[in-house]
Amino acid sequence: MNLAAAANETLAHYSNVLVYSAMAIYTLAFVAHMAEWVFGSRSKVGRTAAALTTEVTAPAGSAQKGARSSSGADACIGGTAVLERPKVVTRTAAGGPDVPDGPGAHGGTEKGDLYGRIAISLTVLAWALHVGGIVTRAVSVQRAPWGNMYEFSTTLGGAAVTAYLVLLLLKKNVRWLGLPLVTTVLLDLGLAVSVLYTASDQLVPALHSYWLWIHVSCAILSGAVLYLGAVASLLFLFRDRHEAKLADPDGPQPGAFATSVLTRLPSAASLDKFAYRVNATVFPLWTFTIIAGAIWAEAAWGRYWGWDPKEVWSFITWVAYACYLHARATVGWKGRKAAWLGVIAFVCYLFNYFIVNIFVTGLHSYAGV
Repeated sequence: MNLAAAANETLAHYSNVLVYSAMAIYTLAFVAHMAEWVFGSRSKVGRTAAALTTEVTAPAGSAQKGARSSSGADACIGGTAVLERPKVVTRTAAGGPDVPDGPGAHGGTEKGDLYGRIAISLTVLAWALHVGGIVTRAVSVQRAPWGNMYEFSTTLGGAAVTAYLVLLLLKKNVRWLGLPLVTTVLLDLGLAVSVLYTASDQLVPALHSYWLWIHVSCAILSGAVLYLGAVASLLFLFRDRHEAKLADPDGPQPGAFATSVLTRLPSAASLDKFAYRVNATVFPLWTFTIIAGAIWAEAAWGRYWGWDPKEVWSFITWVAYACYLHARATVGWKGRKAAWLGVIAFVCYLFNYFIVNIFVTGLHSYAGV
């Protein structure tokens, strides 16, 4: 073993240490985010909905003294004043103003907000270690750190956290994303270091191209941002159903646990709008990713398109997101139909990444697993 190889192995070891350290801090961030959701305040919509079942117990005399006329009065029954049902302002996806708060973020709950700030601080620290592990891996092999599925997975997780932190820096209220994001990144890194791990090594000849930096980096960034949109769409489906139940007092009402969790999310309209904006913003980059891949394929294999499984599923993913955006822009689809389209489109991305890479043989079989 020469000195250069020993130095590379040493840097690769440091990279692994940094990734494991990041996982440990992400775990602490997960606990802090859980505390924020437990102690944080509900969203404004959640507090409005909670007022539907609020009862104020008062002495019979004072209750009768404060009773209003039957046109809009509080009803006094057995000495208990039951507040009149306020209008249900749930801001469903059909329209209405945006509701910008999530668990502990702007609801005035001091303890929840404190845990939220701790969670974000820990996430930033874990992100720094995470990025350090990616950069060290790149230096150890002196190339782009996404030549196999292990490297792609670690970089994809780092890119997702980066996108989240950028949104926070831009003063966007996305703290509700913290818990699902950290949970997913932990699962991603756990899968990467246990199942997908590949020792640091040089690339196969076909990947020795500057297009590796362009094409794959765009695929990673696109996937990271599309993930944020998919989370918003998935949470929207639960939140919208919850709001629909609250708006129908004669129908079955949501359970206490579901109410406790879902009322800590922004409104369904906010989640729907966020998902659309994110997907629409990153769709051109995903389009460029496919075009760049075709240009690289022509340089490497002598053709722009060969119906390789990876190419096919990249195109299917592109079509799915194009249908999502087209339905929103021309047909006016909002709410559940659009959310399901967004979720299905991201499932196509995941299928292309995991199933095609691991189980399907093709020209893009560089998983290293």
